[in-house]
Amino acid sequence: QVQLEESGGGLVQPGGSLRLSCAASGSIFSIIAMAWYRQAPGKQRELVARAGVDGRTNYADAVKDRFIISRDNAKNTVNLQMNSVKPEDTAVYYCNAFVRPSAPIRPPRDYWGQGTQVTVSL
Repeated sequence: QVQLEESGGGLVQPGGSLRLSCAASGSIFSIIAMAWYRQAPGKQRELVARAGVDGRTNYADAVKDRFIISRDNAKNTVNLQMNSVKPEDTAVYYCNAFVRPSAPIRPPRDYWGQGTQVTVSL
């Protein structure tokens, strides 16, 4: 089994910063990509940012130039630095990892964290 543990959510004022962290553990052969998604009330879950094992990153247009995703391949962790946050960033943020499990080695699949609430408000 593969587990993703998130931390760092909370309440932040508009224009402020917040850092989310996620650590993957368990039967991991390799992690192909790690990402952050978010889901606001009444809306579909959407990709925020993704980091591949090769270091390539991509961002949703709504967070470009404000959020930074960083990944530590050796530690199986991914962080999301959220800067200049806006009320519309309010959502539950989910860590995602596309993992090839080990013991035995199997085809890669998506794994999800439990989600962490981020609220941007005065």
